[in-house]
Amino acid sequence: MGSLFLVGLAGFAGAVARYLLDGRIAAATGGSFPWGTLVINLSGSLAIGMLFALITERAALPAEWRAPLMVGFVGSFTTFSTLTLESWRMIEDGAWLAAGGNLFGSLALGMVAVIGGVALGRSI
Repeated sequence: MGSLFLVGLAGFAGAVARYLLDGRIAAATGGSFPWGTLVINLSGSLAIGMLFALITERAALPAEWRAPLMVGFVGSFTTFSTLTLESWRMIEDGAWLAAGGNLFGSLALGMVAVIGGVALGRSI
């Protein structure tokens, strides 16, 4: 139960951080391009990669920090970071085609889902 609480608490912090950072970047750039989302997705990918290396590969940080930091904070800060980490792991395993399918499929099907969701939301 303690781990679940920590993941939830870190998830709350990640979501709040995303909201605040995106708002500040949008205000600073005028909002014509989603710079906040781009910065969040790229920084989240950097963070999850770094945490993976430090916690999982090098054991430089306690293993108990993995779920709260990677799943909770970074996961709620951006799910894009999980997509990119999973794709990188596939590439490292030599599964280039699967990684490409994961990346292209997530982006292409994500667009289809967004378009469908907008259409559905607009029809209600």
